[in-house]
Amino acid sequence: MIKYVSTRGGASGTFTDTILEGLASDGGLLVPEKYEVISEERLSQWQNLPYPELACEIISCFATDLTKDKIREICHEVYTRAIFGDDIVSVKPIKLAPKEELYILGISNGPTLAFKDMAMQFLGKLFDEILNERGIKLNILGATSGDTGGAAEYAMMGRSSVSVFMLSPKDRMSEFQKSQMYSIKEQNIHNIVVPGSFDNCQDLVKAVSNDLGFKDSYSIGSVNSINWGRITAQVVYYFFGYFKVIQKSKKKLMHPVSFSVPSGNFGNILSGFVAKKMGLPIKNLVLATNENNVLDEFFKSGIYRVRNPKETFVTSSPSMDISKASNFERFIHEIFDRDSKYVSTLWAELEKNNSFSIDAQSLANLKRESGIVSGASRHVNRINTIQRVYESNQLVVDPHTADGIYVGQRFVEDNIPMICLETALPTKFEGTVREALGFVPERRDSLKNIEDKDRRVYEMSGSLPDLKNFIIKNAKIN
Repeated sequence: MIKYVSTRGGASGTFTDTILEGLASDGGLLVPEKYEVISEERLSQWQNLPYPELACEIISCFATDLTKDKIREICHEVYTRAIFGDDIVSVKPIKLAPKEELYILGISNGPTLAFKDMAMQFLGKLFDEILNERGIKLNILGATSGDTGGAAEYAMMGRSSVSVFMLSPKDRMSEFQKSQMYSIKEQNIHNIVVPGSFDNCQDLVKAVSNDLGFKDSYSIGSVNSINWGRITAQVVYYFFGYFKVIQKSKKKLMHPVSFSVPSGNFGNILSGFVAKKMGLPIKNLVLATNENNVLDEFFKSGIYRVRNPKETFVTSSPSMDISKASNFERFIHEIFDRDSKYVSTLWAELEKNNSFSIDAQSLANLKRESGIVSGASRHVNRINTIQRVYESNQLVVDPHTADGIYVGQRFVEDNIPMICLETALPTKFEGTVREALGFVPERRDSLKNIEDKDRRVYEMSGSLPDLKNFIIKNAKIN
């Protein structure tokens, strides 16, 4: 059975313990003690599996304390046409330049039109199974820059064993994102708006989680990508996308591909890195940022410098308006041979100085081992990319996906397909799409006029005592 350990040296538990725990008790993030490497023979056996079956196979590599039958049951209940439409995950070739092999991996077909649904729907059902089996309740505390919140709330609403407390930054999300979250009236869903940026929200979540007495007393868990369950479920669509693209491009199994990933909190691209560690033939992982280019700066210079709220720009790809990437700690832990003392030293320096750096040789080694390359996009780049994709392919993409396409094109190589992850549908960001194209795509009937719905939201000062008091008054108690 695979055990889970903290990036800072402490903690040990099972997959289900890790799902409920969220942040490790020593302040680090939980990771499996090892990754299973998938042989070419098993990849061959997996390449034609439907999505629910592939999800069962891959998640079983991590959730070794659950029976495969239980994982299969959850996957078949979650990954359905009723929840994700006819194509649970789609692959579309696009043409922007001669000889380029570009594909869009459609992973935003769920109820909130964002890739977060792929993991959150699984996690919601898994929470239900674990909590009902143990006869306990959980109070989930999360932070969102726009998409995590909606995906979590749609996955958790109405579940008797779970309450959700979701922090979002004031005036830093699209109107659609706000409406999608704040119009939910379920009594177990609590939307909380605080001043500042996503990083302020995330800091509050970590401060509550680091108060171990409070965390235990009020059974605090997480749905942000600090929860390993999110990473596990996201690994699946890298395998699925790989298999579909090599089939479409008529390439043989084990032929390498690259992925371009719009990146804010580093969870999505970390899932791709895990897939690569497991043996998926990935050449490069292209990290695409927007004007908030903290991660791009690190991969170019070795300097990781967190911005303060005033330095964190409000952009037209708002879900990536993040300067402190939680999952980056997992990546550093893995790439530096799981040296938890080194990780602890770096993050202590980060807490003190808002930055740390690694030397040039370490950076070169890191990039070579991970395959991560990076670039940044600006508003004009994403507007132009939305226009180019539509003019050439009659396909409308959202601004985050446009960031990924724009940066991904810089790293296209001959005979290496580039798979660009579609992280949301354009409906969520109609202002930017209208600016680029002069029109917006038709919405689903269920989402028409969503901005006109009444909202249930609580504005808060952003202080830790205020947040704790709100949780105390509204938490589910075991």
